[in-house]
Amino acid sequence: MTPYARRGVHGQTVEALARRILSGAIPEGATLDLVALQSELDVSLTALRESLKVLAAKGMVDARQKRGTFVRARADWNLLDADVLRWQFEGGRTTEAERALLRNLAEVRAIIEPAAVRLAAERRTDADLAALDKALEAMGEQDADAAHAVEADLAFHRALLAATHNELLERMEMVIESGLAHRDRIVHSHPHSEDPVPAHHAVLDAVRDQNPLAAEAAMRALLDQAGRDLDRIGGSDETEGPRAQ
Repeated sequence: MTPYARRGVHGQTVEALARRILSGAIPEGATLDLVALQSELDVSLTALRESLKVLAAKGMVDARQKRGTFVRARADWNLLDADVLRWQFEGGRTTEAERALLRNLAEVRAIIEPAAVRLAAERRTDADLAALDKALEAMGEQDADAAHAVEADLAFHRALLAATHNELLERMEMVIESGLAHRDRIVHSHPHSEDPVPAHHAVLDAVRDQNPLAAEAAMRALLDQAGRDLDRIGGSDETEGPRAQ
């Protein structure tokens, strides 16, 4: 699913409402007072209703006669939606709920990425290798700022999924990307995090050699390193100067 375009008052209203729901400030089952929200957010009722339609499409709210608009149960939310993931990670601090989500993400990655990299090793093209080389080169730049470092990591994992030449696996970047970026900002702000470049280089070497078993083993080692870094920090709220993983 294409991420929601954050533009203007409409986009700001969508995100403000989403974050309140995701944080529990507006709890599951609560009926929304649209008039109060309209006044508080300083938007028109039309803009508010249009914003709620976006959240309804993501399973977060619904409307019923005699009940009005209400927050649906978390079990109904589309937690795999890229925007829903991103909104949960943009609160400014790493909460226990976010740490739990990161653990869930790590389990998803452990299922998807080792299998995906096996396919990438079998199917990669010269263009795929060029994209991976470019991302790895960017990861190794010593003077890059935080945003550049995170984007380089995302580009590497995005290129690996693309190298599978499986359209459904390529779409998994929407699931992985937001959480991975948040994880990078936490882990690699820590001065004792491991250098991520060698682990990524081992993955790329195995893909280049078209060795699926070696590629899978290298990816599992990379994910193990990622888990060690996160465990070492224990959910630090530091967010500056990340390196990628």
